[in-house]
Amino acid sequence: MSNEVVFEYTGIEEKSDIPKDVTIVRFHSNVTEVGDGMFKDCNVKKVVLNEGLKKIGDESFYYCKSLESINFPSTLVEINDYAFRECDNLRGVRLNDGLTKIGGKSFQGCYQLEHINLPSTVTEIGDYAFYDCSGLKDVMLNGGLQRLGSLAFAHCRSLECITIPHTVTEISDRTFFNCTNLREVVLNEGLKKIEDSEAFYHCSSLECITFPSTLTKIGSLAFNHCSRLREVGLHEGIENIGYAAFNNYTSLERIVFPNLSNRLDTIIQAGKYANVENKIDEVRVIVDRRASEMFLSAVALAQGSTWGTVKEILCRIDQLLTYYEVREATTLFELAMWKSKIDQAEENLINRDAHRIDIPGPVRDTILQYLDFRV
Repeated sequence: MSNEVVFEYTGIEEKSDIPKDVTIVRFHSNVTEVGDGMFKDCNVKKVVLNEGLKKIGDESFYYCKSLESINFPSTLVEINDYAFRECDNLRGVRLNDGLTKIGGKSFQGCYQLEHINLPSTVTEIGDYAFYDCSGLKDVMLNGGLQRLGSLAFAHCRSLECITIPHTVTEISDRTFFNCTNLREVVLNEGLKKIEDSEAFYHCSSLECITFPSTLTKIGSLAFNHCSRLREVGLHEGIENIGYAAFNNYTSLERIVFPNLSNRLDTIIQAGKYANVENKIDEVRVIVDRRASEMFLSAVALAQGSTWGTVKEILCRIDQLLTYYEVREATTLFELAMWKSKIDQAEENLINRDAHRIDIPGPVRDTILQYLDFRV
């Protein structure tokens, strides 16, 4: 004889109407919303949600420690705050397209939860949403997401990799705080700010990270105590790096500048400007160079070089590279015009040089002087 207690929820019941020993809850087809705290602290093991359900209220299934899995209908739009907090045995969660919001602390303390795949319709993950989901190994954040709340994945100590979609422009305070097994972080173009503070604090398995060219700010203590972090890739567009953002001088070997390095390599490979490397060396000062690769050593950081000083040097290098790139561009423009004239000439063309077009000296000088840089 089964010991299961089945209850059909129609949406009109009060909390007091729910049997204390209920184990299975089935939702009537007319239900559109689960009331706040309706099944809080129940012994429910299985919940069958109906198509047509749009909202799961605050604390709806809070502390349902016997609940192991749940499938959400395609009509669901919101999962509100604390909805499944401390559902210790919740292992399987399937989220469907149509869901837009995952509220604050909605899955906090779901220790057995291992996988989350967010549909592209989700635009917001609230503060503490998956806080202390210590068994969470795999998280798929899809394009469409706009806000990652503070401490949203903090203390997810089994999480190994994360890709932040291009639609996220800011990473909030302590979003990935103490994710000690996080080895890979992919930040896409579109991200503008990593806010104060401690966004990736104590991600002790993280070894390297490259920031997108759209990033302008890295907040204080953002990567502090990332004890294995050895290489950081920055772009010259970053305006502000907060206090002790990379306070890991025992492990951090260097900060690299891939965009500047790639541009310098292109100029060197062209082989037309023999003095370009010497000119770079005159302005780079504390920025080291190995062939075309430019980087900032951990020694320079430890000696107290400020980002403001480094930024000035990077801007000077950028200006110099731009000068050479424009010089090359004017040459290519001349060649293109020359080829166009040749193509228009008759087939029995003899004097090709007669069709050469040179940019007049004053025009060339004006273009180069516009950069406000003299070599």
